[in-house]
Formats: sequence, structure tokens, C-alpha cells
Amino acid sequence: MGTCPTRCESNLTVLENPAESVTPADLQESIIISLHNYPSFGQTELTMYIGERLTIISDEGDFMMVRSTTTGHETYIPTNYTARVTDRWLFAGISRYRAEELLMQPNNQTGAFLIRESETNTDCYSLSILRRTNSLSPDSVKHYRISHLQNGWVYISPGLTFHSLHHLVEYYSESAHGLCCQLTVPCFIQGLNSAMPIPTTSRRPTINWKDISRSMIFRRKRSGSDNSLVSEGLRDAISSYLQMTEGGDDSWDT
Repeated sequence: MGTCPTRCESNLTVLENPAESVTPADLQESIIISLHNYPSFGQTELTMYIGERLTIISDEGDFMMVRSTTTGHETYIPTNYTARVTDRWLFAGISRYRAEELLMQPNNQTGAFLIRESETNTDCYSLSILRRTNSLSPDSVKHYRISHLQNGWVYISPGLTFHSLHHLVEYYSESAHGLCCQLTVPCFIQGLNSAMPIPTTSRRPTINWKDISRSMIFRRKRSGSDNSLVSEGLRDAISSYLQMTEGGDDSWDT
């Protein structure tokens, strides 16, 4: 499992082949979860718990009628007391504080993670990871900004780019590569039938990069047909990185 990067002489890391799109069968249907214990004003019995999956009975805009998968109770709650989750780890509409609260729940282990929309940078995401310790230091949640290139690829480290968020998650589930720890499982959601593993994506056969020079990667026939060993998308990604890092190298024929 995972996306194999290759490191070139320019110190930029790129995918060795642009991965194929994820098919709908690889993705999990989006669900709604609770962001609060509710109600919490002096009542002894809660109708729903933070981090649990909810069943929507009706949606009236600012309020929803939902059923708790934990207690079975039905109640009206504010819509902003919920978040939509896709693929078990992509959370829409939650803050940094709420991400930390969800990840610090006792059912989560070291490496539990989620991805959310960035609060401070539009069109960016944030990766939030739980790190538990066995020492006197407290457990903590670390946050990493996920930025976009103009061609739609994403990255955390400026030297490592991915075709999609799915490929980024795959890679860091196999190697921490500068993060506080390796990704292990998505943030725990009470009420799911089972713990869904990190979804994998299909990709094209790899190339033995040790036997291939940069000139071979980017060569094109004079007739105009493309004889490159990688796709136009990969060349665009490398070109974007060269511009972003101001590491212009005339030997890269992009």
C-alpha cells in the first residue's frame, strides 16, 4: 500500500507516476457525526455523545432531527453541532479546537488522525494527528498545513507532492517522513460497524528510476509526439515545484 516517491537531483520529491483516480467503490459514503455531548445543561442522561455517528431523520436548515446510534434517542439539534465526514478522515466544518477534542477521546490511539479545512488559509487543509505518550508529558495533537499547487496536487513538505489527499494519507500511513508520527487509523467514530482501514488507491506500474536519467524522463521526439516516460501531469508538477522553490534548473526540459 502507498505511493512511492522518488527523489531527484533537484532535491524535489515527486510521485513516480500520476496515480489513477479513486473509483467510487473505493470511497465511503459521507456520514454525520456529533460535535457535542447533548444536552449538557444539568440533565443526567445525554441524548447523544461527541464523536458518534448520527442518523438524520429530517433536515430543516438550522436544525436537524437526528437519532443517536449510541442511545437510540431522537432529538432536534442545531446543524452546527454536527460535522460531515467522508472516507472516515475528511471532516467538513470543524475547527482546530474541535479536531483536538475529537482526537483526544479515549478510544483513539497514537497516530489517529483527521483532515479538516484550514481556519486560517482558504483553499488549504490541515492534517491533525494524535500523539500519546507514556511519559510525564501530556498527550497532544499536532497540526500540519496541507497546501495546493496550481495543478491541484497537494503537499505538506515543499519537497513532497501528491496527486490527491488520498495519496497523501496513504504515504504518511507508511512513513512519518517528518511528521510527529506515522498515521495509523482515522479518528474514532462511535456507531460505525467496524474500524475502516485507510482506503488505498490504484496506481500504474512503477519505473526503475535508478536506471533512468532525467534527460530520458523528459525527452520528446522532434516530430511532436510525446516520448516521455512519465505523463504531462508529472512534468507539470515538477515544473510547478521548480517555480515554487525558485530552484530553476535549465537541465529540466519541462
